[in-house]
Amino acid sequence: MNEFNPIIEQRPSPEASGTVSRYICTANHGFAPYAQEELRRLFGSVKSTLLLPGEIFLATLQAEPEDVARRLAENPPIFLRHIQPVQLQDEGGSEALERLAVYLGRRSELQGERIAIQVRKTDDSFWHDSPGELREWLQARLEGAAAEFTVQSPAWIVSVYAAAGALYAGVSRPEDNLSDWNGGAIRFRREDGQISRAKFKLMEAEKELGIPFGSFRRALDIGAAPGGWTSFLLERGLVVTAVDPARMHESLKDHPALKVLRKNAGEVKFKENEFDLLVCDMSWSPKLMAKLVTGLLYSLAPGGTAVVTVKLMYKKPLALIREITAMFEAERMQVQRAKQLFHNRDEITLYMIKY
Repeated sequence: MNEFNPIIEQRPSPEASGTVSRYICTANHGFAPYAQEELRRLFGSVKSTLLLPGEIFLATLQAEPEDVARRLAENPPIFLRHIQPVQLQDEGGSEALERLAVYLGRRSELQGERIAIQVRKTDDSFWHDSPGELREWLQARLEGAAAEFTVQSPAWIVSVYAAAGALYAGVSRPEDNLSDWNGGAIRFRREDGQISRAKFKLMEAEKELGIPFGSFRRALDIGAAPGGWTSFLLERGLVVTAVDPARMHESLKDHPALKVLRKNAGEVKFKENEFDLLVCDMSWSPKLMAKLVTGLLYSLAPGGTAVVTVKLMYKKPLALIREITAMFEAERMQVQRAKQLFHNRDEITLYMIKY
């Protein structure tokens, strides 16, 4: 087999000079254009090639990798869910995979380290078997590196994307990928008796946004039915007041830590500073939702946390998000993060603290 150097290193180019960096970027389906806009605002012009319409694209950024990582850490994106560096690009095929194995075997930082190999592929990929089988194939080829292959808490991530006629790969620290999950797709196993998948939104927010739900005492859940978020908070040991004119799930009936108010949220009154957590996940107009929630913020104690989803019903979500966050900021709410989580669909999650 002929010796091979990665394409970006085998001829003079901007990539080789270190003045630009290349990444495979991922957003929730349909939101790639907004992830591209976020990159343009941070890095100026961005050269993009779609790999999966509306979701995955190859981007060339006018910055060195260290600068990319720093800027994204200082300005966390809303819609850009995951990036993986492209340090090697090759044609698709078995010979390309062999060259990839040689390339990775020469990466000194992988020697003796905890490594996660994350593989994704397109439906028409040259690799016809599952991503898991390609991961196992690569692990077998890298046995000489004396590395420990793991899924959780790796020191390095080897990212591989196998398309129809191309193979892309890179090595990075987990924190530089925006998410240490493959493609940023955080998956939870549905539990027996789980009320709804809405629970996954709070589970992901707990992990990705670092919200300490178990440290709160009293929560207000606005628009709670059928009770997916309420059940999560009860499991974390909170006392919950759930507000919704619709019925809650039967499994929550007579729960000792739950008070249910079958009313519209605009009809209820509470004591000032009664809660230290307020959550809302309603399929309402975002402006009506914000007006309703801000009208109840008197019941949230200073230092308390609010977690709300904002439905993106309009064609200009970035402008809408600015408008909604401004409504909350006017009511002494400090926005910690605005993020479209993997389990958000046509919405984002706002994480805020009252000051």
